[in-house]
Amino acid sequence: MDQIDAQLLSILQRDGRMTISDLSKKLALSRPSVSERLQRLQERGVIQRFSATVSPKALGRDTQLFIQVSELKRKPEEFEDFIEQNEDVLECHRVTGPVSYFIKAAVSGMDGLRMLVDELIPYGNVNTSIILKSPVENRMITPIQKPTP
Repeated sequence: MDQIDAQLLSILQRDGRMTISDLSKKLALSRPSVSERLQRLQERGVIQRFSATVSPKALGRDTQLFIQVSELKRKPEEFEDFIEQNEDVLECHRVTGPVSYFIKAAVSGMDGLRMLVDELIPYGNVNTSIILKSPVENRMITPIQKPTP
Protein backbone atom coordinates (compact mmCIF):
# COMPACT_ATOMS: atom_id res chain seq x y z
CA MET A 1 0.00 0.00 0.00
CA ASP A 2 1.45 3.31 -1.03
CA GLN A 3 0.79 6.88 0.14
CA ILE A 4 -1.94 7.43 -2.46
CA ASP A 5 -3.83 4.35 -1.21
CA ALA A 6 -3.52 5.72 2.33
CA GLN A 7 -4.92 9.09 1.19
CA LEU A 8 -7.74 7.35 -0.64
CA LEU A 9 -8.67 5.39 2.50
CA SER A 10 -8.57 8.54 4.61
CA ILE A 11 -10.87 10.41 2.23
CA LEU A 12 -13.34 7.53 1.98
CA GLN A 13 -13.50 7.09 5.75
CA ARG A 14 -14.55 10.73 6.05
CA ASP A 15 -17.02 10.56 3.14
CA GLY A 16 -17.80 7.12 1.75
CA ARG A 17 -20.24 8.61 -0.77
CA MET A 18 -17.61 10.63 -2.61
CA THR A 19 -17.79 10.00 -6.34
CA ILE A 20 -14.94 8.56 -8.38
CA SER A 21 -14.75 11.90 -10.17
CA ASP A 22 -14.35 13.84 -6.91
CA LEU A 23 -11.81 11.32 -5.63
CA SER A 24 -9.79 11.66 -8.83
CA LYS A 25 -9.71 15.45 -8.39
CA LYS A 26 -8.65 15.25 -4.73
CA LEU A 27 -5.94 12.69 -5.50
CA ALA A 28 -4.89 14.24 -8.83
CA LEU A 29 -5.38 10.88 -10.57
CA SER A 30 -7.45 9.75 -13.52
CA ARG A 31 -10.85 8.19 -12.82
CA PRO A 32 -9.72 4.80 -14.16
CA SER A 33 -6.69 4.89 -11.87
CA VAL A 34 -8.87 5.65 -8.83
CA SER A 35 -11.30 2.89 -9.83
CA GLU A 36 -8.44 0.39 -10.16
CA ARG A 37 -7.08 1.34 -6.74
CA LEU A 38 -10.52 0.96 -5.16
CA GLN A 39 -11.00 -2.42 -6.80
CA ARG A 40 -7.58 -3.60 -5.65
CA LEU A 41 -8.22 -2.44 -2.06
CA GLN A 42 -11.54 -4.29 -2.05
CA GLU A 43 -10.02 -7.47 -3.50
CA ARG A 44 -7.26 -7.41 -0.86
CA GLY A 45 -9.89 -7.01 1.89
CA VAL A 46 -8.63 -3.58 2.97
CA ILE A 47 -12.01 -2.06 2.14
CA GLN A 48 -14.53 -4.52 3.51
CA ARG A 49 -17.74 -2.68 2.66
CA PHE A 50 -19.33 0.72 2.22
CA SER A 51 -21.99 1.69 4.74
CA ALA A 52 -23.82 4.59 6.34
CA THR A 53 -23.26 5.65 9.95
CA VAL A 54 -26.71 5.85 11.53
CA SER A 55 -27.62 7.57 14.81
CA PRO A 56 -29.12 5.02 17.23
CA LYS A 57 -30.79 7.85 19.13
CA ALA A 58 -32.52 9.12 15.99
CA LEU A 59 -34.01 5.64 15.57
CA GLY A 60 -35.38 5.47 19.12
CA ARG A 61 -32.42 3.66 20.68
CA ASP A 62 -31.43 6.41 23.11
CA THR A 63 -29.52 4.22 25.56
CA GLN A 64 -26.22 2.68 24.49
CA LEU A 65 -24.31 0.31 26.71
CA PHE A 66 -21.52 -2.18 27.01
CA ILE A 67 -22.30 -5.60 28.38
CA GLN A 68 -19.82 -8.11 29.74
CA VAL A 69 -20.88 -11.75 29.72
CA SER A 70 -18.80 -14.20 31.73
CA GLU A 71 -19.10 -17.78 33.03
CA LEU A 72 -21.18 -19.00 30.09
CA LYS A 73 -23.90 -21.48 31.01
CA ARG A 74 -24.43 -22.62 27.41
CA LYS A 75 -22.22 -23.45 24.44
CA PRO A 76 -20.54 -20.44 22.79
CA GLU A 77 -22.18 -21.29 19.46
CA GLU A 78 -25.66 -21.18 21.05
CA PHE A 79 -24.89 -17.83 22.69
CA GLU A 80 -23.47 -16.41 19.46
CA ASP A 81 -26.54 -17.55 17.51
CA PHE A 82 -28.74 -15.66 19.98
CA ILE A 83 -26.56 -12.55 19.78
CA GLU A 84 -26.53 -12.56 15.96
CA GLN A 85 -30.35 -12.58 15.95
CA ASN A 86 -30.76 -9.82 18.57
CA GLU A 87 -31.28 -6.44 16.89
CA ASP A 88 -30.30 -4.51 20.03
CA VAL A 89 -26.72 -5.78 19.66
CA LEU A 90 -24.46 -3.49 17.64
CA GLU A 91 -21.20 -5.39 18.22
CA CYS A 92 -20.13 -8.57 19.97
CA HIS A 93 -16.56 -9.65 20.62
CA ARG A 94 -15.36 -12.94 22.12
CA VAL A 95 -12.29 -12.14 24.20
CA THR A 96 -9.67 -13.69 26.43
CA GLY A 97 -9.57 -13.29 30.19
CA PRO A 98 -12.25 -13.60 32.87
CA VAL A 99 -14.92 -12.02 30.65
CA SER A 100 -15.99 -14.16 27.68
CA TYR A 101 -17.80 -11.54 25.59
CA PHE A 102 -17.99 -7.77 25.28
CA ILE A 103 -21.18 -6.53 23.66
CA LYS A 104 -22.15 -3.05 22.54
CA ALA A 105 -25.90 -2.56 22.39
CA ALA A 106 -28.42 0.22 21.76
CA VAL A 107 -31.83 -0.01 23.42
CA SER A 108 -34.87 2.13 24.05
CA GLY A 109 -34.42 3.44 27.59
CA MET A 110 -34.33 1.49 30.81
CA ASP A 111 -37.17 -0.83 29.77
CA GLY A 112 -35.15 -1.89 26.73
CA LEU A 113 -32.09 -2.39 28.94
CA ARG A 114 -34.07 -4.52 31.39
CA MET A 115 -35.51 -6.68 28.59
CA LEU A 116 -32.08 -7.25 27.02
CA VAL A 117 -30.51 -8.17 30.37
CA ASP A 118 -33.40 -10.55 31.08
CA GLU A 119 -32.75 -12.26 27.72
CA LEU A 120 -29.01 -12.57 28.46
CA ILE A 121 -29.21 -13.91 32.03
CA PRO A 122 -29.80 -17.55 30.96
CA TYR A 123 -26.49 -17.47 29.06
CA GLY A 124 -24.14 -16.39 31.86
CA ASN A 125 -23.21 -13.65 34.31
CA VAL A 126 -24.14 -10.25 32.91
CA ASN A 127 -22.56 -6.92 33.83
CA THR A 128 -23.75 -3.71 32.14
CA SER A 129 -22.27 -0.23 31.77
CA ILE A 130 -24.33 2.58 30.24
CA ILE A 131 -22.37 4.79 27.85
CA LEU A 132 -22.40 8.37 29.12
CA LYS A 133 -20.15 9.88 26.46
CA SER A 134 -17.91 8.67 23.64
CA PRO A 135 -14.94 11.03 23.24
CA VAL A 136 -13.51 8.77 20.50
CA GLU A 137 -15.94 7.03 18.20
CA ASN A 138 -15.43 5.48 14.77
CA ARG A 139 -11.84 6.66 14.51
CA MET A 140 -10.33 6.54 11.06
CA ILE A 141 -7.90 3.68 10.59
CA THR A 142 -4.64 4.48 8.85
CA PRO A 143 -1.86 2.15 7.70
CA ILE A 144 0.97 1.54 10.14
CA GLN A 145 4.01 3.40 8.87
CA LYS A 146 7.08 1.18 8.88
CA PRO A 147 10.24 3.01 9.91
CA THR A 148 12.72 3.50 7.10
CA PRO A 149 16.19 2.08 7.84
